[in-house]
Amino acid sequence: MAVVQISCTPLGEGSGGISKFVAGCLTLVKESGLEYQLTPMGTIVEGDMDEIFALLRKMHESPFNAGAQRVSTLIKIDDRRDKEHTMQGKLNSVQTHLDSAQKG
Repeated sequence: MAVVQISCTPLGEGSGGISKFVAGCLTLVKESGLEYQLTPMGTIVEGDMDEIFALLRKMHESPFNAGAQRVSTLIKIDDRRDKEHTMQGKLNSVQTHLDSAQKG
């Protein structure tokens, strides 16, 4: 299972705000049925790489469909295959280290 951060940003829209474009992309994420977490800097999705890449293509096209003329998409992939790998598992691992450091 992969954990992927995706950020689709329309360029040159002039108004400075891009939340309507983010909302369009997030609608596609919700429709995909994949687990996700919206953050202030992007959307994190977990699941099968083929499903995520199909979603990524739709997300990249979404701002164009909403009138953007140029879109920059940033993708960060964490694909681990030696054990179960989830967003929550990554957070739990960090928390375990924090708890150990505080006890130490």
